Amino acid sequence: MDFVNDLSFSKWLYRKEALATKLIEWIPFSILKMPLYRTIFARLGTSVQIHRGVQLLRPHGIEIGNRTTIESGVILKNVGKTSKIWIGDSVTLESGVRLKSSAHNSRIRIGDGTLIERGVDIKVHHMGTIEIGANTHIGPYTCLSGKSISIGNNCLIASHGGIYAGNHNFSDCTRPIRGQGIIYKEKGIVIEDDCWLGSGVRVVDGVTIGRGSVIGAGAVVTKDIPPYSVAVGVPAKVICQRHDADNKL
Repeated sequence: MDFVNDLSFSKWLYRKEALATKLIEWIPFSILKMPLYRTIFARLGTSVQIHRGVQLLRPHGIEIGNRTTIESGVILKNVGKTSKIWIGDSVTLESGVRLKSSAHNSRIRIGDGTLIERGVDIKVHHMGTIEIGANTHIGPYTCLSGKSISIGNNCLIASHGGIYAGNHNFSDCTRPIRGQGIIYKEKGIVIEDDCWLGSGVRVVDGVTIGRGSVIGAGAVVTKDIPPYSVAVGVPAKVICQRHDADNKL
């Protein structure tokens, strides 16, 4: 019953905040909009651009740094009462990006200078954290979902990737899979600094990709990758270290 009441309250609050956002975005000059936006966000830095058509849920749990741009069609949703979203300085969220902190005590943190391209979908689960470091680039239509995902600084994640820190439980054949819950590996997914993941790479729960590694397009990473490795294939296998790449590729 509490869940139903909380869901109903969230829908009511979302409609209320959506109306407030609509009213603000039709004000013609940014110099007039910003003081109003500051009343609904937990923090709003200087020189922030929020385009028309941005959807918000519980913006009082959202902090936005300086010189950040949020384009039309972005959705920022704090479903849980205690969930939080932090967006750093000089971040760009392109059109169609969704950040969803989906339950109580869940956290999303985007580092300074990071670019999240169009259509990227980021959803953190109950009591979880998704963290993306500084100066990292997440390519179009990539999906990050789960309880614990950490992406380092200066990473390149190409388009249509999938980074999933969780798995559906399916052990009971007498019940629908969707009703059996989700299981998580303790360490989640860690992608260390300065990694490059090609287009369509999939990373499963419990995997660490070591610093400076390169993962070839279409690979499925099911095991840890040592630092400065080049890995390709399904499942991904290390074929060389980066300093030997000229002789191996």
